Amino acid sequence: MTLVFIQLRCAPGRTYEVADAIYDREFVSELYSTSGEYDLLMKVYIPEGEDVGRYINDRILDIPHIDRSLTTLTFKAF
Repeated sequence: MTLVFIQLRCAPGRTYEVADAIYDREFVSELYSTSGEYDLLMKVYIPEGEDVGRYINDRILDIPHIDRSLTTLTFKAF
């Protein structure tokens, strides 16, 4: 599996709505509300052999009220 961290910027006042939609889809390992430039931070395990970009696009980026995303790929846990 590939572990990625995805940060999402939501439309003003829509963060909880976006978070609920993410949980309804049941693919996220952990989801946090954050301060700063982005509103949500999620930890997602992408199955082996899946295209990371397509996986994220098909499961996350079609959720209404997401204005921007930032994905960080991971390589090794210490």
